[in-house]
Amino acid sequence: MLEPRLAVLVVARNEEKNLAACLNSARFADERVVVVDASSEDATFEIARRLADVVSVRAFDNFADQRNAALALASASVDWVLSIDADERVTPELAAEIRRRLADSSNTCAGFRVPIKSEILGRPFGFSGTQQDLPLRLFRRDRGRWTGLVHETVAIAGPIGRMEQFLEHRTLPSIRVFLGKIDHYTTLEACDLHQSGRRFQTSDVALRPIWTFLKLYLGKQGFRDGLEGLMFCALSAVSVAVRSWKLRELYLARRAS
Repeated sequence: MLEPRLAVLVVARNEEKNLAACLNSARFADERVVVVDASSEDATFEIARRLADVVSVRAFDNFADQRNAALALASASVDWVLSIDADERVTPELAAEIRRRLADSSNTCAGFRVPIKSEILGRPFGFSGTQQDLPLRLFRRDRGRWTGLVHETVAIAGPIGRMEQFLEHRTLPSIRVFLGKIDHYTTLEACDLHQSGRRFQTSDVALRPIWTFLKLYLGKQGFRDGLEGLMFCALSAVSVAVRSWKLRELYLARRAS
């Protein structure tokens, strides 16, 4: 019986510093597919074209549709897909486990959750809530599809397993990048909340950020991640306040129109 074929899917925007290492870590796969955000302003497309098997440029609308576009580009002969971000790396141990689990004829899972170990602000994190990063990233091509405008997830039909090995996630290398992502993601989140009918409440900026910090720094033991953990938890709380304020601005704009 032929071994199942695997495609690695990547979506990328302005990822010239990360994409090559990401795609090189995915060489174990049968196919590498990259969807490049049309607004990329660096060498992301050129790197993808050099190292990937399939490359497409697409205007960004939301993360789920970007990932589903990559899914649609995978060859018809592919049985499984592994979706990763440009700042993530497949470790050799994870690659070997994926191949072993997919080749197992007794495998009945439609998908697998994959643990993630993050490096944030240049430091490996083990707490601050990152210890619970276990997204569904590996699934049978014909069983899953991405849903959700911002924090997208895979809607899947069938049982879900878990990998033991992990993805490396080298994210938020500097405060400048962190603040830029806060601005980008809070805009998307506020728009999503606004479209769903969520209304601004004063407690969203007065109390919820404080609760978020305490939950991450004390409840999730962010203090064990050092000074970087303190900054991560603090800026995560700021992100909650910024998202809520942007929601307020959208609400006021609609009421004034």
